[in-house]
Amino acid sequence: MNHQKIDLGIKQIMDQTKPKRKVLKNAFFAFLIGGFICLLAQIIIEIFKQWFEEDIAKNISVTVMVFLGALCTGLGIYDRIGQIAGAGTIIPLTGFSNSMTSCALESKSEGIFLGIVTNMFKLAGSVIVVGVVSAFFVGSIVYLFRVLL
Repeated sequence: MNHQKIDLGIKQIMDQTKPKRKVLKNAFFAFLIGGFICLLAQIIIEIFKQWFEEDIAKNISVTVMVFLGALCTGLGIYDRIGQIAGAGTIIPLTGFSNSMTSCALESKSEGIFLGIVTNMFKLAGSVIVVGVVSAFFVGSIVYLFRVLL
């Protein structure tokens, strides 16, 4: 009985001292900064569409956004943006670039090949596997619906 009172007291103290989550503020900044990243990508697409076909312009813009994400990660900018935006920096393609570059930077002391390359592709490998498996299941479901209907 005595232990229950102590546990209840500790729980009350923890509830009172726990920092309040600012859900609306976090959601607002995630939306704002994530939207800005997507807007930047769209602007890059529109610029490249002036010189290339639309498909090529989109492919080039993906490369540019991955490069910018990696560059900002290497300079420490992406982490500071991520502290403000939260999930808004994870969703766009630059979030994947940030994850890969972060893995590479954390393991650079192990050497170029064994450290940077292998650890960078540990993350990419799991993402690729999930993407391929998801595409297989979604494609199979779409195919079955088309055949059955």
